[in-house]
Amino acid sequence: MPLADHLRELRNRLAKAVLAIVLVTIVAAFYYNDIINFFTKPVLDSVGCPETFAELAKQPKNHQCAQITINGLLAPFTLALKVSLMAGVVLASPVWLYQLWAFVAPGLHRSEKKYAYAFVGTGVPLFLGGAFFAYKVLPTTAKVLMEFTPNGVNNLLPLDDLLDLVTRMVVVFGLSFELPLLLVMLNLTGILTGQRMLGWWRGMIVGITVFAAVATPSTDPLTMLALAGPIWILYFGAVLFSLLNDRRKRRRDESGPADDEASDLDLTPEDIGDVESVSGARTLPEQATRDRVNGYDDVT
Repeated sequence: MPLADHLRELRNRLAKAVLAIVLVTIVAAFYYNDIINFFTKPVLDSVGCPETFAELAKQPKNHQCAQITINGLLAPFTLALKVSLMAGVVLASPVWLYQLWAFVAPGLHRSEKKYAYAFVGTGVPLFLGGAFFAYKVLPTTAKVLMEFTPNGVNNLLPLDDLLDLVTRMVVVFGLSFELPLLLVMLNLTGILTGQRMLGWWRGMIVGITVFAAVATPSTDPLTMLALAGPIWILYFGAVLFSLLNDRRKRRRDESGPADDEASDLDLTPEDIGDVESVSGARTLPEQATRDRVNGYDDVT
């Protein structure tokens, strides 16, 4: 396709993706309070607030509970817009991901498409699994952090900061679960061998454990192991897959090409030696000039 057609195709794909995000954002705006309660209710339960925001507003002032606040006159509208837009981007992801794939796929080979399907089909469940762990670990994290508040001091929890914390933990946990998939892709492309990954197992266990300890600031070691354990299993699963894939590659190389597969040819230029003259053959005329001989460009 000419460049103008590519740009026109990109414009149409972007327009469809943006339209889907806007429509889902508008719908999510009507359920703004439900979305906030879904993300914050586990945290509120852990800090002594089992009620929703609507129920908290009806409680007396001496009600013992962590105080969720919003600062500023425009802050409620900004927060509603942020939450609705975030929900729109996430819930409309099938549409804009398809538009991205439809724009890129025509330029990929069949094998590249196969790897892309495998990457997306495996990466999405892994990311959702990490997000689920973050959602379950967040209440314990909030409870431990609230315990650092001095006695007799009220802790004000800005709602926008709380939602930002939830979002960051979901993204960080989701990306941490993508580590095994990254290792497998590096092995399939021949960049990293399974034996080398196996040699990293001590450092990987320590690194994953430290990450789990930082991401889950709880005094309970079971909470830390609840995050580190699945990542350990996924890492060793990636190592096992890479070792099997390397052995399969070695067997294929040792068996040689298949019956319907062309073998490799050595096309390295070699010296042909001295030119042998042909006896009895008609000799070619000598080249009279550098450019032309008898009306031709060369003696042949």
